[in-house]
Amino acid sequence: MTRAVVAVGSNIDPGRNVAAALRLLQTHRSMEVLQTSALYRTGAVGGDYPDFVNAAVLVDTALDPEALRGALRGIEDGLGRARTDDPNAPRTIDLDIVLFEGFEGEIGGSAVPDPGLHRYGHVAIPVADVAPDWAVDGRSMRDIAAALPREDIEPIMSDHSQRYATEQGMEAFTDEPFDPEFEAVITRMLQLIGEDPEREGLARTPLRVAKAMGFLTSGYGATLDEVVNNAIFEIDHEEMVLVKDVEFYSLCEHHILPFFGKAHVAYTPHQEIVGLSKIARVVDLFARRLQVQERLTNQIADAMEEILQPHGVAVVLEGSHFCMMMRGVQKQGSSMVTSAMRGGFRDNPASRAEFMSLIRD
Repeated sequence: MTRAVVAVGSNIDPGRNVAAALRLLQTHRSMEVLQTSALYRTGAVGGDYPDFVNAAVLVDTALDPEALRGALRGIEDGLGRARTDDPNAPRTIDLDIVLFEGFEGEIGGSAVPDPGLHRYGHVAIPVADVAPDWAVDGRSMRDIAAALPREDIEPIMSDHSQRYATEQGMEAFTDEPFDPEFEAVITRMLQLIGEDPEREGLARTPLRVAKAMGFLTSGYGATLDEVVNNAIFEIDHEEMVLVKDVEFYSLCEHHILPFFGKAHVAYTPHQEIVGLSKIARVVDLFARRLQVQERLTNQIADAMEEILQPHGVAVVLEGSHFCMMMRGVQKQGSSMVTSAMRGGFRDNPASRAEFMSLIRD
C-alpha cells in the first residue's frame, strides 16, 4: 500500500457532488481513506465562475499512479464530469492526485507533486490538513500552506469524518446534501409499499434514512487500529478487568431490523491494558454493521485478543431482537444470550465462574 493525497473540488452543486465524491472514495475497493480535510469555499480561478468547494483526502492505495488516476477519472465520469477546452470551466467534480509517495513526474499530462501546492492556498491548505509533515522540495506542507494568503479561502467544515454532512457543516451553504443513489433506493421502496414519497411527511424521509443508515453501519468505514488509537498502556496487573452493561445497538442481517442489549467484556491482562472507553468503542465498531449476535460476540472477543494478547478474554451479549419481537413468532419478552471465551476463561472453570458471577450481580 502506498500513500497519496487527492484534491477534491466542485463548483457545480458542490454540496451534493463533494459529498458523493468523498463517499465513493471511502468505499472504493482499491483505496482506504485515512483522513479527510476540512471543506473550504474558495474563489474560482481564471474567470467569473461560481465559487468552489475544495478538500483533500489522504489515502492508502494498492494502485500505481496511472491506475489511481484512472480510478479517479471513473468517479468523475460517474458524477457527470464534462471535459472542455477551458481548464477553468465549472465542473461537477475534480479529483486530482497532488502527492504520491515515492513518485515525481507526470500522470496523464499533470505534474505530481502538483506545482499548485506552492502557488494556491485552495490546493495547499486542504493538503496541509491531511499531510502536514509531507515534504515537497524540502519544505513541509504545513510551512508551504502557512506562507500562502487565505483571504479568499473560507473554512466551511472542520471535521468531515462522517459519511454524510452534519447540520452544522455542508448544509450551512447549500441544500442539505445526500447520497443521490441511496435516496433513490429509499424513494422506490416507499413507492413499492404503497406510499407517496412526495407527501409532506415523507418529503425528506429518503435523506433521513440515508443518513441514519450511514451512522448505523459506520462500522464498515472504521478499523480496529483507528478505534483503539494507541490507547494501550503497560501495567503490572494480571487480575480480571471487566466492563459490563455496555449498551449496543445493531441491525440483524436477515431482516435489517434492530437488535440491542448489553455487552459484558472481560480480559485478564498480560502486561498491557486498554483505555476504558476503547472497550465500548470496540463493541460499537462491530455492532454498527449488519450482524448476527453470535458473530458479533466472537468479533469483539477476537478484537480484544488482537489488541492486547491477554491471558484470557470473556464476552457475553444479551440481546433483544425486533425480528423476533415485531414479526414471525412475535415473542416480545424473549432475549438471546451469547458468549465467547478465550484463553484462561475457556480453560479455567474458576475464572469463567468468577466472570459469570460478576456480570449477574
